[in-house]
Amino acid sequence: MKKHNFSAGPCILAPEVINGASKAVLDFNEMNLSLLEISHRDKNFVEVMDEARELSKELMCLDEDFEVLFLQGGASLQFCMAPYNYMNEKGKAGYLITGTWAKKAAAEASLFGEIENIGSSEDKNFNYIPTKLNIGNELDYFHCTSNNTIVGTQIKKFPECKVPLICDMSSDIFSRNIDFNQFSMIYAGAQKNLGPAGATLVAVRKSGLGKTLRQLPSILDYRKHIKSESMFNTPPVFSIYTSLLSLRWMKKEGGLDVIEKRNDLKANFIYKEIDRNNLFSGTANFEDRSTMNACFLLHNESLKEKFNTLCKEAGITGINGHRSVGGYRASMYNALPLGSVETLVDVMKHLEKIS
Repeated sequence: MKKHNFSAGPCILAPEVINGASKAVLDFNEMNLSLLEISHRDKNFVEVMDEARELSKELMCLDEDFEVLFLQGGASLQFCMAPYNYMNEKGKAGYLITGTWAKKAAAEASLFGEIENIGSSEDKNFNYIPTKLNIGNELDYFHCTSNNTIVGTQIKKFPECKVPLICDMSSDIFSRNIDFNQFSMIYAGAQKNLGPAGATLVAVRKSGLGKTLRQLPSILDYRKHIKSESMFNTPPVFSIYTSLLSLRWMKKEGGLDVIEKRNDLKANFIYKEIDRNNLFSGTANFEDRSTMNACFLLHNESLKEKFNTLCKEAGITGINGHRSVGGYRASMYNALPLGSVETLVDVMKHLEKIS
């Protein structure tokens, strides 16, 4: 029996996605070749790339100005690729600092121009999302991170602004139905909620590109990748194909409206127990709690070994919190079934009963 996988990444995948990817490794499209050994220029994979890009647009209801790309380098490469394409020379961008990765994104962008700290929650170890933001019209763009895995916070309502809005959605992409057209650019590493590590999804408005007057290296120019239909260089074939299987699965399940309801149900179930059980407490502000990553602490350290043993016996894995926060983190990505959350809650209740 498969374990209850609460790992913060790589993510849990639906069984049919795992099975489909496994079959493709052995024999892809009855070619008598493995997916791992075919050319990315083969029409069989070109069709995969085209479908993955179009299905991403469909699930997010993106308008015709958007292009979807599958690139490499993870979200970390986008930390510099975004300012390269959007910040003018001697320009200025605004960043909302809500966690470690947002802080790293701002640090990379500072190599290209001036960075204005629009808001930060570092004063309280990033356990809340700042509000009442003053986003000036003189900025080249405003950048935010939608979900923060380390302490479990999530932006529930994105700020309105008149400058291009760029968002790192690495840990909650496709987890809820929001207005994706409010953004000028979205990027997300596949390994948090879409597929295996290797691919990075980038959705970018074509009309916003080519305005910085910068000379861009070809590999870092979104326009080059759009023109090449995400085939400017050899793409991460396996990660993209597995991501396509996840996209198909999401559509078959009913799209993002259904996915969001399931994720809300899972999150509400575990947060209710965290709040009820006197042995535990959450790390994030109540109104900013993430539906993807429920982070919580065990008050009595003497019970830690017992709780860990109970989790192991129940088949629960990947539950340890980030080293900078401690405690525990239940990552509840799209494919995690409610039954896994119920198992964790049962363990928490049992620990309370025997303590």
